[in-house]
Amino acid sequence: MLSPYRVLDLTRSRGHLCGQILGDLGADVVQVEPPGGAPTRRRGPFVDDAPHPDRSLEWWAVARNKRGVTLDLDRARGRELLLRLVAAADFLIESETPGVQAARGLDYAALAAANPGLVYVSITPFGQTGPKAAWADSDLVLLAAGGPLRLTGDEDRAPLRVGVPQAYAHAAAEAAGAALVAHHERARSGRGQHVDVSAQQAVTLATQAYLLSSAVGFPDARRISGGAGMGPLSVRFVHPAADGHVSITFLFGSSVGPFTRRLMHWVAEEGGCDAATRDKDWVRFFDQLFTGEETFAELVRVQEAVAGFTRTKTKAELLRAALERDLLIAPVATTREVVENAQLAARDYWRTLAHPELDRAVRYPGPFARPSRTPLRYRRRPPMVGEHNREILGGELGLDDAELARLAAGGVI
Repeated sequence: MLSPYRVLDLTRSRGHLCGQILGDLGADVVQVEPPGGAPTRRRGPFVDDAPHPDRSLEWWAVARNKRGVTLDLDRARGRELLLRLVAAADFLIESETPGVQAARGLDYAALAAANPGLVYVSITPFGQTGPKAAWADSDLVLLAAGGPLRLTGDEDRAPLRVGVPQAYAHAAAEAAGAALVAHHERARSGRGQHVDVSAQQAVTLATQAYLLSSAVGFPDARRISGGAGMGPLSVRFVHPAADGHVSITFLFGSSVGPFTRRLMHWVAEEGGCDAATRDKDWVRFFDQLFTGEETFAELVRVQEAVAGFTRTKTKAELLRAALERDLLIAPVATTREVVENAQLAARDYWRTLAHPELDRAVRYPGPFARPSRTPLRYRRRPPMVGEHNREILGGELGLDDAELARLAAGGVI
């Protein structure tokens, strides 16, 4: 879909995923790294537990479908070479603190003067403007500033960050979408624009409608491990199984209440609750809680009865019963269970890329979408440090081997 277009990806640790998404869509993405490679390459885990900039799994997760060159953009010669690449580029992605690229003479105003059609994408913690524009950040800071952190963790202690960093995954995905919106406009007008992406603003979407609660006078959401809390109501969604955990949509009302009713009939069949509990009005139960016909203590008791019941079953047994009895139960999968998932295998989800430097192939998670006419292809494994310097700086910009050697010796590439 994007095969005619060139992307220059200057991102460091922030926002690598944006370039990978555009690369998956067919663009020629050139990752521009400092000499020695991007900081992401130095973060583990590493293949075979052997630390090396070309063996970082985090790097592999965000760098397929890219070529790679090294340039020191703090040196005049490095900037000069980048400007020559910009002349033929359609997109540029960067993630420096606001003001850094301007000081280098590489901000949008400077590059748009040389290439008016350039779509220039900036991914930063808080955006290009405002009192927090230059503030330091981390995943924890951004989730706190955007709102999601308040909803994660246990009710009786401080909020807890999600184990895998989330903020820049949100920001990078939003940036890729926004870049394509700007590209659509360019197709009409012929002119590029500056796309300013704030990670704080991107993660606010992860709060879903809860972000609007205070604006409309609705009770604020509360964190509750494995569930959701709102006002005095605490609903448990994650329950123990004999070999892990399952998610159960234990809710009420006309749409979900019938599922809860069928669940409670099964619990009663196996001695997990009495007939009175089984026969509660699970459609009207929410209303009864707020009118006083039922108590919140009773809700807690029922949820504990369900947990005691699920603890006696394996995840496979609970899933099988969910399919047979029409229940809202899903296993909480481990990483290994995802890799071995029969549904993903049936859909030919996984992709294999050769890694000559390892003398073996590696299986990667598959495409994020499956267009019927233009399938996403994994054309390239993640580049090694400076792997395409000769191909791009030499073949495209005309630098000979002697010049490349001098640039490498001088720390420019």
